[in-house]
Amino acid sequence: METLNTLFYFTITIGVLVSIHEFGHFWVARKAGVKVLRFSVGFGKVLWSYQKNSATTEYVLSAIPLGGYVKMVDEREGAVSPEDLPFAFNRQSLPARAAIVVAGPLFNLILAVALFWSVLVIGESGIKPILGSIEQGSLAADAGFAERDEILSVNDKLTPTWTEALSVIIESALDGQLEINIAVKNLDDQQQLKILKLAESDAENPEALYQHLGFKPWSPKLKPIIGQILPDSAALAAGLKPGDLIISANDNPINDWMQWVDTVKKQPDSTIKLIIERDGVPLPLTIIPKSVQVEQRIEGKIGASVYVPDDLMKSMTAQYSLPPLAAIPAAIETTYYYSWTTLKMMGKMLVGKASVENLSGPISIAQYAGQSANMGFVHFIKFMGLVSVSLGVLNLLPVPVLDGGHLLFFAIESIKGSPVSEKIQLMFQQLGIAMLITLMTLAMFLDVQRLFK
Repeated sequence: METLNTLFYFTITIGVLVSIHEFGHFWVARKAGVKVLRFSVGFGKVLWSYQKNSATTEYVLSAIPLGGYVKMVDEREGAVSPEDLPFAFNRQSLPARAAIVVAGPLFNLILAVALFWSVLVIGESGIKPILGSIEQGSLAADAGFAERDEILSVNDKLTPTWTEALSVIIESALDGQLEINIAVKNLDDQQQLKILKLAESDAENPEALYQHLGFKPWSPKLKPIIGQILPDSAALAAGLKPGDLIISANDNPINDWMQWVDTVKKQPDSTIKLIIERDGVPLPLTIIPKSVQVEQRIEGKIGASVYVPDDLMKSMTAQYSLPPLAAIPAAIETTYYYSWTTLKMMGKMLVGKASVENLSGPISIAQYAGQSANMGFVHFIKFMGLVSVSLGVLNLLPVPVLDGGHLLFFAIESIKGSPVSEKIQLMFQQLGIAMLITLMTLAMFLDVQRLFK
């Protein structure tokens, strides 16, 4: 079921974003006077088509919903009837051709602005960025952070949620900033400015940087009361029910939820004798935690979450939204920020200053799509905005076969006064295809490696 969920949202993400990209080419081509023969959503076998008459565009819905394509009249792709020659792509002016090509990535960036605007207007909710215990020797400890400090802003950017705070810190590091200003509020409501000092090596790998930071969210001590129980779980098999209070495990008193979690982790596939309290009555139960591989070790899991009182959840949750007009410049700024960060990360990987581990292939993207959808609608459209930015920026790179490669040929044409020969274009397109295949192979390899980890 989870795999189907992941595939469904991955298909929605790629299908919508690539279709918008192709619609950009289609719309501007029509405005520039180019005849468009077909606009297809999806690839492969045609499931449905509509064409008003033989002189108009054929609109197609195809079987494989991972993208789409636009077919224009073009002498380079086949014979063109004399009456259609004025409407051929290759016969249009240089500015018109460039506008048609750039429209695809531009529409992706415009879509990203619209998606981020929607997120800002609807509003996000998340856990407040309150720090838990600070690890000794970590960057946070060196900067003087203390437990229960609440992060208010990072480099003057408001960070109302834990995810936002960590994202801005890590992106600032990847941006090459070795000193990051973090405004916090302590338990006495006093505001302070902490300076997080990084080494150059901290900007090379976000995962390593996260470990080095020493930040973890504050978690209140919760009673060991069962909340939700997953289907096909050890908790369900043992007969646990929501609201059960765990009194003891193997005759050892259980005082809080984290103590219970540690007990379970240490005993995969082992029988644990429990005393629980249900409706005020003590009951004996036995449970056998399932073994699950976590990184390089085996841990026990029972498939149950802790019960969190509503008032406590509300006190730990932050809500953030903007009025519709105020959200417009904020959405544009967000799109620019992620676009520039993406470009810089690609540049760093190219020169070896950032690890290729930062690459994500289709498997990782599919997993993120499913996970974000499970978190809620707002998280999913924000994820789509991030992927739309990546798609737009990637297609603008001056790599043959990408839109940016065509723009590069157009730039050369504007300088030399004539188009680049088809022979040279073909040679560079073959090189571009080889580069993309290499990149995709590497991304797929990293994806599979993450799966095994």
